[in-house]
Amino acid sequence: MSIAKFHLREPKNEPYLSYAPGTPEREALQAELKRLKSQTIEIPAIIGGKEFKTGNTYDVVCPHNHGHVLAKAHLCGEKEVAMAIDASKKAQKDWADLPWEERAAVFNKAADLIAGRYRNLMNASTMLGQSKTAQQAEIEAAGELCDFFRFNSWYYQRLIEDQPYSPDGMWNRVEYRPLEGFVFGVSPFNFTAIAGNIPGAPALCGNVVLWKPSPTAFYSNYFLMTILQEAGLPDGVINFLPGMGADVGDPALASPDLSGLHFTGSAGTFHHLWKTIGNNIETYKTYPRIVGETGGKDFIFAHESADPVVIATAAIRAAYEYQGQKCSAASRMYVPQSLWSDTRAHLEQEIAKITVGDVEDFSHFMGAVIDKKAFDKITGYIDKARQASDAEVIIGGDADDSVGYFVHPTVILTTNPHFVTMEEEIFGPVLTVYVYEDAKFEETLDICESTSSYALTGAIFARDRHVLKHMADKLRQAAGNFYINDKPTAAVVNQQPFGGSRKSGTNDKAGSIPHLYRWLSMRSMKETTDPPTDWTYPYMG
Repeated sequence: MSIAKFHLREPKNEPYLSYAPGTPEREALQAELKRLKSQTIEIPAIIGGKEFKTGNTYDVVCPHNHGHVLAKAHLCGEKEVAMAIDASKKAQKDWADLPWEERAAVFNKAADLIAGRYRNLMNASTMLGQSKTAQQAEIEAAGELCDFFRFNSWYYQRLIEDQPYSPDGMWNRVEYRPLEGFVFGVSPFNFTAIAGNIPGAPALCGNVVLWKPSPTAFYSNYFLMTILQEAGLPDGVINFLPGMGADVGDPALASPDLSGLHFTGSAGTFHHLWKTIGNNIETYKTYPRIVGETGGKDFIFAHESADPVVIATAAIRAAYEYQGQKCSAASRMYVPQSLWSDTRAHLEQEIAKITVGDVEDFSHFMGAVIDKKAFDKITGYIDKARQASDAEVIIGGDADDSVGYFVHPTVILTTNPHFVTMEEEIFGPVLTVYVYEDAKFEETLDICESTSSYALTGAIFARDRHVLKHMADKLRQAAGNFYINDKPTAAVVNQQPFGGSRKSGTNDKAGSIPHLYRWLSMRSMKETTDPPTDWTYPYMG
């Protein structure tokens, strides 16, 4: 064991590459896309560092070309979950006892590998498996993922340095222990970076993890798991369990050794998992920590002093980047009557320039939605607007799933602030606009604040500083990530810690020190240097 106090320097956010025409990174990424498409791989479970092929396979396809099979994933069930729990138990003590800097070294090395030799692999696999453009993949499958691994290590260093006061005659210390048991990590399809942070943050803190990735993100997530192994992650610390919801979730949550749930996904699934944990509470050895981020019904609210071009530009990026499949995506917008004509004109003009198609064609701004289920749900909402008397589709609305699951950018205009697409999460490229009378600004603010059960992100637009302050105060509880004169998406690690409240989650802020506290159990230690030999007190004399 080294006798030294080690120190990590403060990281910087990973810079993004442009992939502009003529750049070397563009050529390299296109070559990697071609290489990956030329083969169909098998995705095994990875339990205790070993690969397991169950024979029960699932076809991983390109959403923008659903006839092309990228991989055959071997699905896990109760047997594999039991093996993973056993493997995590075997790994637990040695991993927890490893000095913090050694654990941090694994994740910092993984970040360097992702930023370097595996950057194209992570971006290309995310593009093909999740239908992200090069830009959308770069900012998260490379940039944000590196940021999570590097900043979490630095946060952990700062966290453990926080120690209590010690008066003369005693030494007070706090030890930051991992949880006693395994963490069950359930990650979503839409962000490879989140998929890395779901098991990564608890593991950095000394925990062992059972990781169930989303079936529609098996492809990139598998490559990420192999990179963690190459970076030196010991066997059994993170166990990779591709599988369908209950097949993995039910046996994992039934284990007495469950110590935590780290979840990102739908609110309905989170409710089910929380209820299951509640029903099993008497069987657990410890009360499980529950950390979850679910959905959003994210808003843009414009005041009459705002700039219509700025509003429209923010709406286009927030509603349509990655096909609106971000829990932070703008899906409802409130615009004053005085600004609507100019805002609408700019929306029509700019949305007409957006092309939708195969993400391997870098000219496209949008790819496909993730699968047939998502396609049917999104187009179902568009159909409701077409059939409604109090709403109309004014821009877009086209969709075609013959080759890929393509839904074009859509704007719905409604006269009803409680129309279904103003209230329910769609998770697709659909923005609904409600135009309010300028004189009803306060009334409409109240509607915006109370409309949704979610409270994830929101954005306000105005030039008047008094108005901005008033809007921010009025909407204080309506969003966990709040944006002023900017789109309500693209939170950056160490800049905007991410998470929402109400039914958007537990607001534990991924990308911050408070998030790591959720994966630690503190032990207070008091050492008396000259203990007393007389039990009596002066007042007794």
